[in-house]
Amino acid sequence: MESTKEKIAGTCYSELEACIEKIMQLLKTMKLHEKVQALNKIRRALSKCSPFHDPVDLVEWIPAQKVQANDYNPNKVAPDEMELLYTSIRMDDFTQPIVSYRIDNDHYEITDGFHRNKIGRYPEIAKIRHGYLPLTIIDKPLDERIGSTIRHNRARGTHQIRSMSEIVVNLSKMGWSDAKIEKNLGMELDEVIRLKQISGLKEAFQNHEFSKSWKEFEYKNYK
Repeated sequence: MESTKEKIAGTCYSELEACIEKIMQLLKTMKLHEKVQALNKIRRALSKCSPFHDPVDLVEWIPAQKVQANDYNPNKVAPDEMELLYTSIRMDDFTQPIVSYRIDNDHYEITDGFHRNKIGRYPEIAKIRHGYLPLTIIDKPLDERIGSTIRHNRARGTHQIRSMSEIVVNLSKMGWSDAKIEKNLGMELDEVIRLKQISGLKEAFQNHEFSKSWKEFEYKNYK
């Protein structure tokens, strides 16, 4: 005989299936823009009761004109790699969303995925997706978003040394210590110091712990 729990679970699943069927019927009556908005709303609601809190658990489709690049990303992709990325999206579709920050309902700033965003705007790619891009949203202050961008890039890409130097200096000006830069950007102490030196700015060392980190740097490189 079925237990009480099994009966309740069976009833819940039946009601759930009925709700899903009802939602599908409602979506069929909507125009494209309305349908995308409705699907985003449904996904947000489901995310609230999900046991997973990773950004990837909620992917929303956002009009490309609402998505903008950030002004601090030092990552560059070679032409051959861009061509491969284009071929990948053309043949395999988007398998990774664009990581972004919601400035407001009409503006989203890219944290990671600028090149996916760029290719997503190619006419033949954009046409299939009706001018929308797949986004996951993170909610962090600017300095933490910069850190997120650098971590994504360092995990798989290349950097412009000058741009990385500027970022390290800016984070230092925002109050980040050498230790925090090391930990959050996945760097070694000597790399942090060298990037500060490249800038040629005294301000780069305003939060620098000379009593400890400079001695470690000298010992590692000159002893």
